[in-house]
Amino acid sequence: MSDAPPTRWQLAGGAGGHAYGRAFADLIAAGRDVDGEARLADALLPRGATVLDAGSGMGRVAAALQARGHRVVGVEADAALVAQSREAWPAVPVVGADLVQTTPELLAGEGHPTAYDLVVAVGNVMVYLAEGTERIVLGRMRDLLAPGGRVLVGFHLRETPTRARHYPPEEFVGDVEAVGLQVELRAGSYELHPPSDEYAVWLLGRAGT
Repeated sequence: MSDAPPTRWQLAGGAGGHAYGRAFADLIAAGRDVDGEARLADALLPRGATVLDAGSGMGRVAAALQARGHRVVGVEADAALVAQSREAWPAVPVVGADLVQTTPELLAGEGHPTAYDLVVAVGNVMVYLAEGTERIVLGRMRDLLAPGGRVLVGFHLRETPTRARHYPPEEFVGDVEAVGLQVELRAGSYELHPPSDEYAVWLLGRAGT
């Protein structure tokens, strides 16, 4: 996977020495609620659905969805986060790969499904991609959708994290439509508050479906 272009996450040094993973581990250990994304994803799915957690990080969303009875596969390029996920939730399979290279063929070679009822890309995944790869990654997600499948995306609009890009909503929608997807819903939170200028949650589906 070394031929993938460096992501903004890598250029940021893993967002501050992987403080992200440690911070969420501390929140979980303290019993804090970190399952907002997973609750919404679960509500979008039938029982026992297939889910791809694209940019799965330290595995909290994938683990929460697996606990709800779904067949979940994580994809994460950061080796330290892959190791953390496998240690914390060994039953959750994680493929160590860049999203640019995540194709049906790659997943099939790892023994995983090639079509998913939901692809989840939350936690600022889209604003940490390598420069100029947004449409490639969106196209990869589209190619991995089962019939009727959808994509759940979430990222900050205003206070973007270290080295992450500012991704204006109109530009994101343009990229979505350019790869044959369409916006089915936009909200301001995972509790489906109205759209805001702070954070965007998007539900995408194949265009024309």
